[in-house]
Amino acid sequence: MKTQFYDRLSNDLTQLLESSINYDVSIEVGEENTNIYKVHLIILQSRSSYFKKKIDEITFNGDHVKVLKLPNISVKVFDIIIKYIYGGTFSLEKLGNSVIFDLLIASNELELDELVEYLQTHLINNCASWLRLKFAQIYRTSYQVKNLEIIQDFCNNIIVKHPNTIFESENFHSLPEDALISILKRDDLQLEEVKIWEYIIQWGKAKSPMLPTNLNEWTSDNFLTLKETLKQCLQHIRYFSISGEDITEKIYPYLQLLEQKLFLDINTKLITPTKPISSIMLPPRSILNTKLPIRNIPIPLSSSIITNEHALEISSWIDKKETPYIENNPYEFQLLVRGSRDGFDVKTIYNICDKVSETVIILKLECTGEILGGYNPLEWDNNQNQRKQTEDCFVFSLKTANMENSILSRVITKCDSAIAIVNHPKYSRLRFGNALCLKGNLKTEKKCRCMVNKSYSKPIRSDEFISPKVVKSSDIAREFLFSVEEYEVFKISPRNDLN
Repeated sequence: MKTQFYDRLSNDLTQLLESSINYDVSIEVGEENTNIYKVHLIILQSRSSYFKKKIDEITFNGDHVKVLKLPNISVKVFDIIIKYIYGGTFSLEKLGNSVIFDLLIASNELELDELVEYLQTHLINNCASWLRLKFAQIYRTSYQVKNLEIIQDFCNNIIVKHPNTIFESENFHSLPEDALISILKRDDLQLEEVKIWEYIIQWGKAKSPMLPTNLNEWTSDNFLTLKETLKQCLQHIRYFSISGEDITEKIYPYLQLLEQKLFLDINTKLITPTKPISSIMLPPRSILNTKLPIRNIPIPLSSSIITNEHALEISSWIDKKETPYIENNPYEFQLLVRGSRDGFDVKTIYNICDKVSETVIILKLECTGEILGGYNPLEWDNNQNQRKQTEDCFVFSLKTANMENSILSRVITKCDSAIAIVNHPKYSRLRFGNALCLKGNLKTEKKCRCMVNKSYSKPIRSDEFISPKVVKSSDIAREFLFSVEEYEVFKISPRNDLN
């Protein structure tokens, strides 16, 4: 039995990295915030095939040092990678999900196969909800970047169960061919075959934008162009699973895309189903639902602040789901109030939403662009001031271009003194405890705030914007107050069309 002293070896090599003694490679990392790493050729080349090839292409300078630049990798990410290369250790604690994903992409670029496999598995096992929330970006990247098969399989398993995730997305037409084929090959793709055919035709036309819009104007060359574009995809269509009516209406107009033998065999099977044919018959797809939704068209979201992705996330919070919805929002967001349309005074909310329950208030803050809000399952009351308690209330901050992850803060149910809602129409004041407080004219008066409170589980803004507890509201420092650029109030109602 061999005795192993890996810990000591790892520590010694890490110290060598930190000391930079006898270094012979200089790596400049980052584009704006750069850092230079003084490292050792023999270690880099023994640990990474990328560095082995890349460094061999570089000649030594006058100081007998090879200089390499990696502008597309951040300093934060490379700092983790270089410590892994030397010491074989790293920690993902306190790293945001997007940083871990950037680490995966950089590790793949540097051909660190062991790290690539580990990080993919980590993301799927520990960050699945984030992967689903950022699905379009993750899926697209997994095919733009090679060797991410584990992430690809994770995404494909979602797509076959929820095909509209990709087929109805705005990025469908830009989907790489190999990604599309990997989906078409799946026997468990939950989509009717004729719809798959229609999506394939759409995708092919998008790849050839010069094709006439009107099919009646197409020439033989036009069909030949589309056939060439789709030649790798057409072979994965289960033609013999398509009904005769759909063959006539959907396939026949594009007859020139099919080989003659296949077309004859399709007709043969329609006329004499038991007669043998020579074409390959792919098995029917295993459709799990007896009544399969062919195409789910989402209800339009009438918002100038939030996206459909935001609405799905809010809906998942209402239903107390650990994993956010990625499609088929179970709720309709009916716009009741919009500041730029109805007025910015808090009294406007009370006037329009009087006796209305299950509402979401959305705020877009002036200057910072943050999106804050709160959900109230109880009725607003325009006639009397009152404090209300409910365990289903929550406040939140939604992810934006400047904010990586959304923040959800629920009412603390174990706290007897927790005040979920402060309904004060007479004072033109509306509060979710002290976690989110709205007052007066939301646009012009700058009296809104978030304060340290005991009613909600966590603050929804960074500490620099959270007011300490004060006796009188007039004592709040101005830097903790904010106004809004726009606000909206929605009535949340279950969707009947999904039943």
